[in-house]
Amino acid sequence: MINRILSKHDGIIRSSELIARGVTRYRVQQEVTAGRLIRFKKGWLAAPTADPQLIATASAGLTLSCVTQAKRLGLWVRRNPDAEHFGVPRPGSERRPPDSVLHYHAPIVPRGRFALVDEIENVLVLVAQCEPFEDAVATWDSALNKKLVDRAGLEHLPLPAASKRVLEATDPFADSGLESYFRVRLSWLKLPIISQAWLVGRRVDFLIGSRLVVQIDGGHHVGPQRTDDIEHDAQLKLRGFTVIRVSYTQIMHSWPETQALIMRAVAAGLHQPARLA
Repeated sequence: MINRILSKHDGIIRSSELIARGVTRYRVQQEVTAGRLIRFKKGWLAAPTADPQLIATASAGLTLSCVTQAKRLGLWVRRNPDAEHFGVPRPGSERRPPDSVLHYHAPIVPRGRFALVDEIENVLVLVAQCEPFEDAVATWDSALNKKLVDRAGLEHLPLPAASKRVLEATDPFADSGLESYFRVRLSWLKLPIISQAWLVGRRVDFLIGSRLVVQIDGGHHVGPQRTDDIEHDAQLKLRGFTVIRVSYTQIMHSWPETQALIMRAVAAGLHQPARLA
């Protein structure tokens, strides 16, 4: 019974919660004595296999949030956070861990009294306030793409101004953060830029105008995937499309040159319908 309850709480639980679920104090003490439960702080119990990060969070009276929780959820985060980011559920009772960032903003979705991880909406709001704009958009795109949250639900929340600006720039079809950066950085073009457009039996990362295809190659574009990509590129070219492929390095570390490449293609009219002779 205890193991089943613990499994639903990531291996960490308030002792009062166990007792409220019918476990006697005597049984709890037996489990602690036998080493099957660890009492690491007054009022808190954990399984020996519990996540040390969550134990540290409970010990500090905090809630994992912002980029730290986004990373835990598998969302796109541009770089590994140098410090852990936390929400502060009970200001005045918290303990600041070394090299940490504490967010005192009131959550837009109420947190459980002893929640160790924040609600996804609160995570995204803090990311929008904490991270550079395009990094925040990439994280929000990732959350939408993974269906951890939906745009309509976000639109009905009392979002701060920074979050509203990020939400307006999101695209749930973005498959990776690289696509988010590309889209945001070229939004000033005022040209139709369609992400994940369906062309010749497959999706392409971007269709600019009606004829310019941009494909973003990540680390998975090797082996059979690369062969399929080459074949699809050929089929697109036979139908009058221009295909430009760019890499992670070109987007993240050589953006001025990459933007200039796209600009030259647009200047040459490669995004426009082919002219009849």
